Amino acid sequence: MANNDSPEPATSSSAYSLSIPRINIRRTSSDTQLDKVQIKSASVYNIHGLSGSQHSLSVPPIHKDVPGYRGSNEFILTDDKQSTMDQIKAIGPWFRRKCKNVCRRKILYKRVPVLNWLPKYNMDDAVGDLVAGITVGLTVIPQALAYSSIAGLPAAYGLYGSFVGCFVYILLGSCKDVPMGPTAIASLLTFQACDGVWQRAVLLCFLTGLIELLMGLFGLGFLIDFVSGPVSSGFTSAVSLIILSSQVKDLLGIVAKGNTFIEQWSSIIDDIHNTQVGDALMGFICIVVLLLMRLLPRIKVGPPDACDQSVVQKIINKSLWLIGTARNAIIVVVCGGIGAAFYENGKQPFRMIGEVPSGLPSVQAPPFSVPEMKDANGTIIQEYESFGDLLQGLGSMLIVIPLIALLENIAICKAFADGKPVDATQELIAIGVSNIANSFVQGYPGTGALSRGAVNNASGVRTPFGGLYTGLLVILALLFFTPYFFYIPRAALAAIIIAAVIFMIEVRVVKPMWRSKKTDLIPGIATFIACLALPLEYGILVGIGLNILFILYHAARPKIHMDQAVTPCGVKYLMLTPDRCLIFPSVDYVRNLINKHGLKSQIPVVIDCTHIYGADFTAAQVIDTLIKDFKSRNQLLLFLNLKPSVGNVFEGADLEYRVFYDFEQLDKAIRECRRKSIPA
Repeated sequence: MANNDSPEPATSSSAYSLSIPRINIRRTSSDTQLDKVQIKSASVYNIHGLSGSQHSLSVPPIHKDVPGYRGSNEFILTDDKQSTMDQIKAIGPWFRRKCKNVCRRKILYKRVPVLNWLPKYNMDDAVGDLVAGITVGLTVIPQALAYSSIAGLPAAYGLYGSFVGCFVYILLGSCKDVPMGPTAIASLLTFQACDGVWQRAVLLCFLTGLIELLMGLFGLGFLIDFVSGPVSSGFTSAVSLIILSSQVKDLLGIVAKGNTFIEQWSSIIDDIHNTQVGDALMGFICIVVLLLMRLLPRIKVGPPDACDQSVVQKIINKSLWLIGTARNAIIVVVCGGIGAAFYENGKQPFRMIGEVPSGLPSVQAPPFSVPEMKDANGTIIQEYESFGDLLQGLGSMLIVIPLIALLENIAICKAFADGKPVDATQELIAIGVSNIANSFVQGYPGTGALSRGAVNNASGVRTPFGGLYTGLLVILALLFFTPYFFYIPRAALAAIIIAAVIFMIEVRVVKPMWRSKKTDLIPGIATFIACLALPLEYGILVGIGLNILFILYHAARPKIHMDQAVTPCGVKYLMLTPDRCLIFPSVDYVRNLINKHGLKSQIPVVIDCTHIYGADFTAAQVIDTLIKDFKSRNQLLLFLNLKPSVGNVFEGADLEYRVFYDFEQLDKAIRECRRKSIPA
């Protein structure tokens, strides 16, 4: 227990004293129990509780040579700690308060964002959303067809996951620029988890959405803070290369399999001698054309300022922008026309995506098992899988996919937030409910795609209502255009994916990272290599694990600032100031350093605890050993500016120590102990 050295409250020369026994001091920002103490120039303060009782707190005057207290000076007095039984009894009232808060108007408007912007919706918003929604729709349809091939699913499933989520996000989404739907990364993760079995993919969509919703309800959006920038860059770059590699087989018209980067290229090399010239020619031409069309929006005719341009110049510039933005749809239409023109009596000049079921998918619950399937000869081609088998097969992907989906979504929100705060919890709820809804129309997991988000923003979207027009365009495609999807060459879809993902390889971050902090490259490069060589869920865990190791090492090796000070009467002492909290990885290191400096100086040692904002039981035990070390060699050890929360930890471990909050009292204690030549 902290030693006051005096029974008198107001006239004591101790570090601090209180007018009532057994009372704790704790720092807080709440005023629900007691009023805050404002530190003024008086020596004794009267503290009035809400119940009308009065206590006094003795605060010694500030030393004339010290401009102010070095620690926090906002404290309130509270009664003794509650017993365990009292804390259990308080759970009921706490839960009732939480339930009452959920029903408040403010929370309702926060969790259903459409209530904020819909009453203010006007004609300008409607026009902006209409243009943006149609533009994104022209982008999402070819992307959905292409991404379904990454997921190893028939082309229809990409479209099935591209419209219901758009409608749900209108109600729950907090960012106007997020277009819900399949993404390249989510599609690759789906393929690695489901291996092309649509029942697994649909169930994965449902479970992913459920986990995202639960994470949002429990406020677990902070989990993405454990994925650092270097790890995210390494993961994204590795995924981009894996996606690119997975499309080489369609680009060349060959057969190849594999989940990892190494497996894919090994399979490609084995079958590369079967390359189809027609597919390869079309694929490479499409890549070149797509990259050139990507540059069209940057071309400006006339003066740079739009206000100074003529009507003809504005029309030309808008047309160039529209052609560049809708390049994927243009390639699909042109290549589909070429495929249809050369298709003759079942003879396909290129490998085509094949039959796409016409009409909307049936609304039904996601499958919780996979039925057994046999071919015409009675051979089992797909074994029966129960719900437990499916859960075991999905494994860690049930955690990895929600986290990656949130990362993608938050990236869009931050990119176009214009300085506004991003609510990760609300985004988790929005994409969670969207994925749950998608699973009832046979969609697979999706989230916001950064490429489509950029198109959405550049198209002038005003609110999330633009998703309505995107979803309606996908529905129209399913109702009326699916017969024509048959003729789309797979090489054209592969070219669309390759032309998009090559810009996801984040080479540009290496140079600034090297200049800023070279050690950040270690988890980034490790994540990149691990994701290429191992399944993706293990790769990202490697990166997160390395980051945590760096954090733990940083916490285990605090810096200790050393100053040699002199009291007004000329007694020298050593002031040691640790720069962070005391937790179990660091306490032995701190103890050894303090003992080392103490043995070397053989003068009183004062530990300035201003920056020690937390401690644990292990730290308290080691500090107890440190105090005994100093006592065994008759050397004085004192504590300055100890936070009350840390003091509570020390007192709980029955430590005998002395703490001060004023330099005058500290100097007096050092002088007295030095004169008596005995330990404190």
